Amino acid sequence: MKIKENYKVREIAGENLIVEQGKSQSDMTKVISLNNTALLLWKELQGREFSLEDAAEVLMNHYGISKDQALVDAQKWVDALGNCGIIG
Repeated sequence: MKIKENYKVREIAGENLIVEQGKSQSDMTKVISLNNTALLLWKELQGREFSLEDAAEVLMNHYGISKDQALVDAQKWVDALGNCGIIG
């Protein structure tokens, strides 16, 4: 899977928000705010193909958590972005 290139993270009013580039009008009913962990995953994985295991590895390396917990957390991140069509 891969984060679609037309989506970028922008800091707006102190929040890290995902915005779709190239649209003349933004649909503000679909604003996605990233917490620090979600932003870490975004920064580490954007621009390349990655697997659920790759995302879990980022979490394990950064937070020192177990593989099982990292996989659960990574799956939540992938599901959230996938449900919004940001990961393809």
